[in-house]
Amino acid sequence: MTDYEYRILTFDRHTSKAEARQAVREHAEYGRWELSRTVVYEGGVRRMWLRRRIMRVQRTA
Repeated sequence: MTDYEYRILTFDRHTSKAEARQAVREHAEYGRWELSRTVVYEGGVRRMWLRRRIMRVQRTA
């Protein structure tokens, strides 16, 4: 079973699509996040869910 941790980014209606895309790109590049879901609400607010796999480390000694 694969476990994920999630991070939610919220952008108001005055944030451009390019700025939102840049923020997601930076999280993906430096934090190894991937875009899981995007919702645009009626007032223009964008909410993006990012996820990344939780790496479980086995003790060797």
